[in-house]
Amino acid sequence: MKSCTALCLLLLSFGLNAQVSSGPLTVEKIMRDPQWMGSSPSSPFWSQDGKRLYFMWNPEKAPADSLYYISLDDRKPVKATPLQKQELNATGNYVYNQARTAYLFIRNGDIFYTDSKSGRTRQITQTTDTESNPQFCFNEAKLVYTRGQNLYAWDLAGGETIQLTHIKTGENAGGSSSGISQRAGGAPPAGKTGSNPQEQWLQNDQLAYFQVLKERKIKKELADAYNKSLPKEKELRSIVLDDRNLQGLAISPDGRFVSYRLSRPAAAKTTIVPSYVTESGFTIDIPGRSKVGAVQGSNEFYIYDREKDTVYSIKTDSIPGIRDLPDYVKDYPKELEERTKKAVNRPVSFGSLSWSPRGTNAVMEIRSQDNKDRWLMSFDRNTGVFRLLDRQRDEAWIGGPGTSGFGGFSTGWIDENTYWFRSEVTGYSHLYLANISTGEKRALTSGNYEVQQVQLSVGKKYFYITTNEVHPGEQQFYRLSIADGKKERISTLPGAHQVTVSPDEKLLADLYSASTRPWELYLQENKAGGKTEQVTDKARSDEFNAYSWREPELIRFTARDGAGVYARIYKPATPHPNKPAVLFVHGAGYLQNAHKWWSSYFREYMFNNLLADNGYYVMDIDYRGSAGYGRDWRTGIYRHMGGKDLTDQVDAVNYLIKNFGVNPQHVGLYGGSYGGFITLMALFNEPDVFAAGAALRPVTDWANYNHGYTSNILNEPYTDSLAYRRSSPYYFAEGLKGSLLICHGMVDVNVHYQDAVKLVQRLIELGKDNWELASYPMEDHGFVEPSSWTDEYKRIFRLFETVLKK
Repeated sequence: MKSCTALCLLLLSFGLNAQVSSGPLTVEKIMRDPQWMGSSPSSPFWSQDGKRLYFMWNPEKAPADSLYYISLDDRKPVKATPLQKQELNATGNYVYNQARTAYLFIRNGDIFYTDSKSGRTRQITQTTDTESNPQFCFNEAKLVYTRGQNLYAWDLAGGETIQLTHIKTGENAGGSSSGISQRAGGAPPAGKTGSNPQEQWLQNDQLAYFQVLKERKIKKELADAYNKSLPKEKELRSIVLDDRNLQGLAISPDGRFVSYRLSRPAAAKTTIVPSYVTESGFTIDIPGRSKVGAVQGSNEFYIYDREKDTVYSIKTDSIPGIRDLPDYVKDYPKELEERTKKAVNRPVSFGSLSWSPRGTNAVMEIRSQDNKDRWLMSFDRNTGVFRLLDRQRDEAWIGGPGTSGFGGFSTGWIDENTYWFRSEVTGYSHLYLANISTGEKRALTSGNYEVQQVQLSVGKKYFYITTNEVHPGEQQFYRLSIADGKKERISTLPGAHQVTVSPDEKLLADLYSASTRPWELYLQENKAGGKTEQVTDKARSDEFNAYSWREPELIRFTARDGAGVYARIYKPATPHPNKPAVLFVHGAGYLQNAHKWWSSYFREYMFNNLLADNGYYVMDIDYRGSAGYGRDWRTGIYRHMGGKDLTDQVDAVNYLIKNFGVNPQHVGLYGGSYGGFITLMALFNEPDVFAAGAALRPVTDWANYNHGYTSNILNEPYTDSLAYRRSSPYYFAEGLKGSLLICHGMVDVNVHYQDAVKLVQRLIELGKDNWELASYPMEDHGFVEPSSWTDEYKRIFRLFETVLKK
């Protein structure tokens, strides 16, 4: 009977697949609205009591994802009602007191307080303003929150609300004895004595000849003297903004110290992006960004000691290495000489002040604006002095998991004296503990792998970490003991695990995927070998399953400098007689694609399958600059984009020739954004290797791109012109021999359409005629419309079919 049932199920499955299968892959099929593929869950979070797990999902193929949940009693997904969503603390962010007997949360812009034992919830604020950043303060006797640009405290016992700060906006809003701001120039305030002899004479003359003026002056002086003699309530110290912006307003757990940044934005020229196809019929200019090298804003950091009524302005003079010059300046002897003579402090950006649980100690992150240094500085609350806790220096740029910015589980406290953080000092991002009193640091992890995610357990005895220790292309979940540094692997399946721990830490919500399996949600007991239960099963539709998707072979080849490069290969069942090959080049920003989980490039994954079906060998590699391989790999493109990241592509072609007999005359490549940039550099600088290429939304001149990303890698155009000259395709366009397709969205606010136009004009002036530009008037950097995706990839496919199969 069992065999009959199994046979029936097999036949039924075959019948279903036969019904949805509709022949070979085509561009039109794979570039439809992605809903045809299925629906993966995303963004899971637990209810505060841990009885429900919420997530976004769209099994109904609605226009957008909806909120679903499962309860631990009945683990079937249920769509949340509008009322349930309204009542939900959708941020999933609860702020506990130290004993975890009460917690705070935000709902609809108001603050709520809940007693953990009784479950009773009190609404603390009910205003039209938005309140945020709630915390327990003043030895947990008060709740402090932000409203507008000020801090307020609500007393737990009496319910009184008091204002803790007084922010004054506008120029000349009032002076401050703290030195936070200075009165700007202009006419003296009314009633003040003239500021020069002429004005003083005029005032005396008026009083001498007008009796009413004289009498009013005397009355005013008597009234002022009386008012000054009266006992006064303590006034709030004013923080005057003038032309600056207030950021990071916060208070220490004991309520003594208020910290904040005052930033002055730079008056940098910004770009516009014209939108031609509009409802009105008129062209609209979309405000854009500034370009790399634009003047950067400045910021100052202040700490106000409410007990001493003293404001500390943070000076950078004492920061170790604040005047160190970057090594690249040695390529410019005149500039080196001038900057050595001046020896000025480098501009910095201040992070937030991170306080220990009771406010005994605090640590601040400071980063140099030239991207070469990150300092962790501890604050002495008795003297107001900062001292160095840790310095990470990188002659390329500071980056990597957990080091790109403050917060987001990147740093924190174990206790009043132990601070944790991540650093790439060994070449890989690892987890460290620092003793504030002694300055001693201890590494909790080590090795040639990255600690990519970190979360401290509730009891602060363990860290939950995600690493790629097993393989650079895997993300596995561990429990790490703080006491002895031993770690226990909890996840088991190969691929990637994005884990959210339940409030009681007994269960794990695991978003899991493999190379051919899109993300699904699982529940697992929080222990090695724990029982696992699948929650969702709609990531692959029947139509999607009807095709036998390839699992790319994950390999590692040796580059010309001896480095090992990870790659994925799609092999054709029947290679075309010309033995053509195509390289797919992933984008950057800091990405990885030669891995064992479902790729965010799912359209390209399907297109690569289509190419293999049509006789192509397809390969995509994690070239120099890709994520997942540590500091040296990440910074391997410093000052030369289109250097090692391009030779890695050429070495990949040689691997295909040697191992699969690919015809060296029939190799093409394609990619978007940074992948489009590499495609251009390949066709311009390696024209005898690549016969055709499709550059999608490519950067053609790095001087056109934004500051944050580009200055990390190439510094600034006016300080390191050599880096820009050797890294921008625009300068190498004369090398084009093969066939080039350029595709670009005209409302791209990231890589502007101007890049494509600029290169096209260059190609015209060079007399090149083996290129094509496809423009998409209603598309941004990431295409949205299936019709645009379809048109773009039909052009790419036609290019390869025409050129590589001659």
